[in-house]
Amino acid sequence: MKKGLVLEGGAMRGLFTAGVMDVFMENGIEFDGAVGVSAGAAFGCNYKSRQPGRVIRYNRRMAHDRRFAGLGSFLRTGNLYAAEFDYHILPTEIDIMDFETYRTNPMEFWYVCTDVRTGRPVYHRSEELTYEDLEWMRASASMPVASKIVRIGGYELLDGGISDSIPLRFFESVGYDRNVVVLTQPKNYVKQPNRLMPLIRVALRQYPATVRALANRHLRYRKQVRQVWDDVAAGRALVIQPDAPLEIHSVEHDESVMQRAYEEGRKAAEGQLEAVREFLGDEKA
Repeated sequence: MKKGLVLEGGAMRGLFTAGVMDVFMENGIEFDGAVGVSAGAAFGCNYKSRQPGRVIRYNRRMAHDRRFAGLGSFLRTGNLYAAEFDYHILPTEIDIMDFETYRTNPMEFWYVCTDVRTGRPVYHRSEELTYEDLEWMRASASMPVASKIVRIGGYELLDGGISDSIPLRFFESVGYDRNVVVLTQPKNYVKQPNRLMPLIRVALRQYPATVRALANRHLRYRKQVRQVWDDVAAGRALVIQPDAPLEIHSVEHDESVMQRAYEEGRKAAEGQLEAVREFLGDEKA
């Protein structure tokens, strides 16, 4: 049995995921691998580096730092979240990633990106955190219109959520047959069509396949949610998600709002901790 952790994105809703992960790490919950989309990739990598507390710490620390995220960054660089500062300076100089633990931890970690030329997902396994790996991570979290296209490995890439928001089927295809899925929307959430499609059609007019993928994303997302619950019914998946909408902005400057989303994740994980142990066959259950 290969035990997997599947991490949905959702910009700063990912702080809910960070709370879940921290509780798991603090309680010795181990996975053979994890796959992250967007914020699920940018935050989820801290599971492989075994750094509980890092995500909420640096997000609160950077909440009012103009170098990190916001309209100023977008106007200066074309990226709502600053590319070089967030993905290369912050983890190496300010709140340092444990690169050695990441490298030596046998847990697999995968990023999901979208190839804008085809509108299809690209999956990248990150064994280390080289500059190139960090660029794959950035690509996974590069929201359309709010970010520049990331060119790496012969691909032109944007947010993995465009093409595969909940990569459970992918993880099953590479051998993970028992998966904990962390969603950042409540169970009654129904994804609606993107209201920014007129802008997207103009901004991404050179990439019609990605425009189509974004136009149909709500339908694909609804199907993926049904697939997740089919797996739950079959005993192949366990879901952790918030009880209600998290009410947090894609770029959030209020530290109390950040902390609340994070605490919601901790509460959800603590409430299901024994169920997770049993599901994974943990001998501590």
